[in-house]
Amino acid sequence: MGQYQLSQENRRYNPETLVKYFRFRPWLVWGRILTIIWFFSGFIVGMKTDEWLGKAEQNQPLRATQLRKIITRLGPTFIKVGQALSTRPDLIRKDFLEELIKLQDQLPPYSNAIAFQTIERELGRPLEELYSEITPNPVAAASLGQVYQARLHTGEEVAVKVQRPNLRPVLNLDLYLMRWAAGWLAPWLPLNLGHDLQLIVDEFGTKLFEEIDYFNEGRNAEKFATNFRDDPRVKVPSIYWRYTSDRVLTLEWINGFKLTDTAAIKRAGLDQNRIIEIGVTAGLQQLLEHGFFHADPHPGNLFATFDGRMAYIDFGMMDQLTEGMKETLVDALVHSVNQDYTELAEDYVKLGFLAPNTDIRPIVPALEAVLKNAIGESVSKLNFKTITDSFSELMYEYPFRVPAKFALIIRSLVTQEGIALSLNPDFKIVEVAYPYIAQRLLKGETPPLRRRLLNLLFKNGKFQWERLEDLIAIARADNSFDLLPTAQMGLQFLLSEEGQYLRQQLLIALTEDDRLHTAEVQSLWNLVKDELQPNRLFNVAIGALSDFSKERTAALLPVFNAFNGK
Repeated sequence: MGQYQLSQENRRYNPETLVKYFRFRPWLVWGRILTIIWFFSGFIVGMKTDEWLGKAEQNQPLRATQLRKIITRLGPTFIKVGQALSTRPDLIRKDFLEELIKLQDQLPPYSNAIAFQTIERELGRPLEELYSEITPNPVAAASLGQVYQARLHTGEEVAVKVQRPNLRPVLNLDLYLMRWAAGWLAPWLPLNLGHDLQLIVDEFGTKLFEEIDYFNEGRNAEKFATNFRDDPRVKVPSIYWRYTSDRVLTLEWINGFKLTDTAAIKRAGLDQNRIIEIGVTAGLQQLLEHGFFHADPHPGNLFATFDGRMAYIDFGMMDQLTEGMKETLVDALVHSVNQDYTELAEDYVKLGFLAPNTDIRPIVPALEAVLKNAIGESVSKLNFKTITDSFSELMYEYPFRVPAKFALIIRSLVTQEGIALSLNPDFKIVEVAYPYIAQRLLKGETPPLRRRLLNLLFKNGKFQWERLEDLIAIARADNSFDLLPTAQMGLQFLLSEEGQYLRQQLLIALTEDDRLHTAEVQSLWNLVKDELQPNRLFNVAIGALSDFSKERTAALLPVFNAFNGK
């Protein structure tokens, strides 16, 4: 089977096929290995020579440019790695970062003639019949394709994304080498640090091949748009299917600013912190609500629109979480706040970070030591890098591993935090994430979320008044949060059959330790009274009570009597 057959017939990533193919073509493998070694050895020798000659600082810009050119010449697989690094100002020094950012959409374009021939061949019509106008040169060139600005004959302004030629042969060979290197490195890494390393490469390869299927990207965009149809803060471009194929994608043109263009964002009078908030909450919604998340959110794929919305423009690399995974992620958050480290260790088993037969007893105190240090001291100082750094210590000492699925999630979260840091160096992810999670728990829109709220509010059978106060205070940190709808849903739940257990526990909480807990109730009321004005509260109560029978409403009398007894 020839290389052409491998690249054209295998539309999806298949590691077994790659192994069978390249095992008998060592000249291709060693040719690529020697090319990679040659490029990077020259870069390393140059860096060391600068140190020996005392010119390291003077030649920093030169070496940064050299690194970008090496990554660019090595092709799309290495460019993807460089793009991920370009979003980490806390990890990459400034001179290198400025060059790596150019990998997002400032790569050398390929021939316009080849691109236009691809459009005509894929869509089956001459260029002038497809578009009334199209830019003679690409407006952006990325790792897998380049983009032209055009206008349809019906007047719509569109972006035309055209795939680079001969991508699959290069991707096949690089992924084979990455998989071989992962298998060779895994046994040498401490404990389970190398566990499933090949599966992580396979997950990356699968997503990379999905990314070069533009039909798949169009479907992803429409699914993403459906998930955010009720969120006016998020903009998703429309897909023009009549002008789309496997290698050509035509979508709505988005006007806006790259998130790294902080000067333009400021000149436009946009609130950078508001843009960060939209990005972080949209990311959390993707993971914890929809389960369908953007796995490649680098700044070349995200824009701030002129009216302050967040626009996503690339949907090639997406992934899906199961309902069980979403629920377990929320469990892990609740157990972290509750400092229930045994349950947290069990969550890690369910998520695949620990093997099913792992003895978690020695891991629990280690988790407590690490997370108390990362979370317990000061919420305001916590960022995602703090947590990942803390867990990297655990992975050297205990049998933690990174499941292939979560490698993409971690990459997505780290990238989004890096983007936020580029907009605001003092950004702390929990300042946005905590209010969102608190609101989700307080609203209790689904039975699983209501169960998790109860788990948070009750510990060792006792109602945690301070946690309820903290949740409300954190949720209200977002000025758009309205407590009244949440109060109405809470009252409806309390009156329902499902709320029978809560009614009993609330009565116990109000009267436990042989006293009425009026001070706690008064403290809670002081926190919410400004929002719960009597007339609005009365309307909410009437609305909630109207849905229930007299018998159910009567079930609340013991609780009301407890309040009256104060």
